Amino acid sequence: MDTAERIKQIIDANPIVLFMKGTPQAPQCGFSMRTAQVLQACGAKFHSVDVLADPEFRQALPKFSNWPTFPQVFINGELVGGCDIVMDLYQSGELQKMTAEATAH
Repeated sequence: MDTAERIKQIIDANPIVLFMKGTPQAPQCGFSMRTAQVLQACGAKFHSVDVLADPEFRQALPKFSNWPTFPQVFINGELVGGCDIVMDLYQSGELQKMTAEATAH
């Protein structure tokens, strides 16, 4: 299975996925830390992938998502964006709705 297929499998298997540098418990960059904190503040259960632990993911994900930086948040299979977009959605109240709907099933 190639890396793009592995990425797709993870996104398809989890309503909310955070591709980040490090883990929510031990983030390796400030943007990843803030994004994980915002998802946690929403009460969202999410799957995280440490792109630093898997160089293939780190290389393939920007091509897969057409998004150049990390972190990357996917909700219901769709790329939401990175830290700035997620923060804006949180401040507007939209992220809370999106995460609640994604995990309601």
